[in-house]
Amino acid sequence: MSTRAARLAWSLCALALALIVCAVVLAVLNGADVAAVTFPPALTAGALVGGLVASRRPANPVGWFFLGSAVCLAFAEVAKGYATYGLFTAPGSLAGARAMAWPVSWLWVPGVMLLLVFVPLYFPDGRLVSRRWRWVVRFALAFSVSDAAISALSPGEIQNEGLVNPLGIEALRPFSDLLGVLALAPYFALLFASAASLAVRFRRSGSVERQQIKWLALAALAIPVWFLTNAPIVAASRTLFLVLDAVVVSALIPLAAGVAILRYRLYDIDVIVNRTLVYGSLTASLVLVYLGGVAATQAIFRALTGQEQQPQLAVVVSTLAIAALFTPVRRRIQSFIDRCFYRRKYDARKTLEAFSATLRSETDLDRLGEHLVGVVGETVRPSHASLWLRPSEKPSTRR
Repeated sequence: MSTRAARLAWSLCALALALIVCAVVLAVLNGADVAAVTFPPALTAGALVGGLVASRRPANPVGWFFLGSAVCLAFAEVAKGYATYGLFTAPGSLAGARAMAWPVSWLWVPGVMLLLVFVPLYFPDGRLVSRRWRWVVRFALAFSVSDAAISALSPGEIQNEGLVNPLGIEALRPFSDLLGVLALAPYFALLFASAASLAVRFRRSGSVERQQIKWLALAALAIPVWFLTNAPIVAASRTLFLVLDAVVVSALIPLAAGVAILRYRLYDIDVIVNRTLVYGSLTASLVLVYLGGVAATQAIFRALTGQEQQPQLAVVVSTLAIAALFTPVRRRIQSFIDRCFYRRKYDARKTLEAFSATLRSETDLDRLGEHLVGVVGETVRPSHASLWLRPSEKPSTRR
């Protein structure tokens, strides 16, 4: 059974990869923008992680969810490229080009629902938190089927792609926009429920499962943070924004889930979270200092000289200030984050530092042993701790 599951998993993975290659080729032939060319390769992460997880953990549906999502989204990209080429790029060159527009209208629904709703509900062990969450699965299935059916039968242009739904029913035109708006409420309710299931699972789980949930939570948190902070990247380079957008939205969650389920370097997540908090706060602080320094230096120069021309001195002074502040600010932010979010490790580190200072001055072995047991109890927190000292051997006397 495991061999059959592994073959099926890798077959679906190969199908998804083949569809991704076809989507990229069609996008290039259609002269599409960077986003259309970048998005299909970003689906490679979901296909590979799904194949790896489903082949090694066939009983865990999370791997199959990633495979299903990758296949649906990749096929939708192929259908869009095929229809665009046959209808606009080279009209009449491809048979069935108009019909291929139909999967584009609805195939994205199961692709998105599998990735954003079903994966969090069954992550990481492939089981629901409890039987009470079955109603969420039933509601998600009903919503997916109904939303896909409505999208498949809605008339008019498909997602502003220039393609018209060939099977759209004109009688639904007055209601299609209203149904699209009404579908947002249950969609966001399902997203909230899936996130809540992870929170409940985190509270009930052990240390290993908590580390797994941290990986997925960090990847999921990166998506809204990215949408809130990507404005400077858009202003600097739209091409870079489109590439990073495809990677963040489509690749982070499968990669994080794959690491968590297969438990490869599982406990590195604490280091990643810590470094993200530290260097994210450090970057924001230094950017504010830099902008404030530039503005202040320019204002002082303008007040002293009366010249409107902004000298390079402002940039040089601000850069030197950033270089001087980098290390002390990083240390202060690191200490603050350790105190606030890693209190136990912070207290343990302080205890060990105090014990190291005691070692340099304490000479009584009994008192040092008691102190060592106390330090172990405060830092490691074992259920029981005792100290055994090996008796020193008497040196042999030579005759």
